[in-house]
Amino acid sequence: MKISSIRRIIVLLTALALLLSACNKTITRNGNGSADVETSINQQELQEAINAGIADPLIKDLTVSLQSGYIIVSGTRERLNDSSKTDTLSFRLDLGVDNGQLTASISNTQFDGFTVEQNRIAHWNTTIANRIEKLDKNRPNSALKSVVITPEAITMTWTVTK
Repeated sequence: MKISSIRRIIVLLTALALLLSACNKTITRNGNGSADVETSINQQELQEAINAGIADPLIKDLTVSLQSGYIIVSGTRERLNDSSKTDTLSFRLDLGVDNGQLTASISNTQFDGFTVEQNRIAHWNTTIANRIEKLDKNRPNSALKSVVITPEAITMTWTVTK
């Protein structure tokens, strides 16, 4: 093998190692030819995904608090006809896995005495799950295996097949 070929291989392997370390991924090969890829989402990334999933320009100061096993989301919402008044919004968000896809389930919704319509909550569940999944799922032929929420991060494990 020529020295230039060896250098190219070393440069390629170094670049691959740097790329994988920057993405905070752990890859484990399985005996059947598939691989498990474990990735992490931090609080800031999650907050941006939830904000985009809710997609309500009247909601301001959205914050996300990671707990053991669930997430608390809170923020304020300007009133439609009077922007000088705001209401407090908060809810619990649980994440799960169904048939290889991420699921989101909002509960304990508090909105300054107002109820949030079930169709809006159902829409938020779908769009939030899609936004969070898009942060991590950039591989074809992959299925979500598990999701774990800790106060530090969300860890998702994907099984990738050929």
